[in-house]
Amino acid sequence: MTTGVVLSVVAEFGAVLVVFWRAGELAGFSMAEGMVVYGLAAAAFGTADLLMGNVERLGERIRSGELDTMLVRPVSPLVQMATDDFSPRRLGKILPALGILAAGLWWAAPEWTAGKALVFAVLMVSGVVICASVWLVGACLQFFVADAREAANSVTYGGQALTEYPLAVYGQGIVRAVTFTVPLAFVSWQPVLYVLDRPDPTGLPDALRFAGPAVAVLAAAVAALAWRTGLRHYRSTGS
Repeated sequence: MTTGVVLSVVAEFGAVLVVFWRAGELAGFSMAEGMVVYGLAAAAFGTADLLMGNVERLGERIRSGELDTMLVRPVSPLVQMATDDFSPRRLGKILPALGILAAGLWWAAPEWTAGKALVFAVLMVSGVVICASVWLVGACLQFFVADAREAANSVTYGGQALTEYPLAVYGQGIVRAVTFTVPLAFVSWQPVLYVLDRPDPTGLPDALRFAGPAVAVLAAAVAALAWRTGLRHYRSTGS
């Protein structure tokens, strides 16, 4: 199953390469720089899936009564849900993504300093926190609408597909939405602008590339609030 996941990532990345190969550049970004964008997005979402992907099954646990059982155990139900049915096959998403990221950075050859490497690592961790927070907020919709899983997936998996390309290829409305509403721009786009020392072609302030950690803290706080609100709203299945 892990091999199958790896092959799916390779196939997905192959589609990105085909687009760059046919277009040459996208919004002024070369194939090497596109590999960095893709690698960052895939690694962040893959890690978030590894840590929090199981929460998307919240609706199933509510319908089956499993959540009631989790609530009476002396461990946070969120921890139980995140670790339930844990499978190492999800590593099949992360490892190829990190390999693509490393190859892209080698090819793009940005100028590295110790400080730049440290900031870039912090931005990568911030991206994982943002992805995990978006995953949790989407799952919490199922406290109110049990069949909202697909709607949440349109944001999580759809968000991954969107962030795998330079955001400058999209319209200004989408760029601003994923910067100031659902902050997916801080998963790959802003870190890439920082590490490659590129001006933002969308016209947003360059200072935003350093906002990832603050956005991650805010996103985690919103996710925690959504989880607590959902639990307070929950009234058991009655089964």
